[in-house]
Amino acid sequence: MRTVYILSTGGTIEKDYSERSGTVQNLRKKIERYLRLLRLPDTRVHIVPLMNIDSLEMTDADREKVLRAVRQVLTHRAPIVITHGTDTLVETGLLLHKRLSRLSHPIILTGAMTPLGFEASDGLQNLTESLLATRLLAPGVYVVLHGQVFPVDRVRKDRRRARFVWADKGRGE
Repeated sequence: MRTVYILSTGGTIEKDYSERSGTVQNLRKKIERYLRLLRLPDTRVHIVPLMNIDSLEMTDADREKVLRAVRQVLTHRAPIVITHGTDTLVETGLLLHKRLSRLSHPIILTGAMTPLGFEASDGLQNLTESLLATRLLAPGVYVVLHGQVFPVDRVRKDRRRARFVWADKGRGE
């Protein structure tokens, strides 16, 4: 049985529609419910809830909390998937890339442009692809979204097209 850790930080992937305010908000955790929809017969998934915020609200202290949690999980010698809001996902990934060395497993950041459970959500696809990527990628820090894998220092979010694209080599170094 292999083990994968999912560190959840919130972001669009976990947003709900609030009838009271008429907006989408991070109200409750959703990842566990959606993992039960997947067939993972030889994989044990441990979910570590860190926070449930929009990534635009994420502070340097929050990113340090993510880094501390990743360091703790790395002692278990297992791959890590971090669910994260897409607006600052790369920023968090670059911090991990810069501050972690000699990784033994991949660390994958993923999220969604549309929340889990909404029509045409990309959340479950991105989560599923990230879990598969933990089996295939060499140790390092990556962004996995929409059928693509990017080393974290080679990706940026194109807000106009609502997707991630290749960036110039050497970002964040």
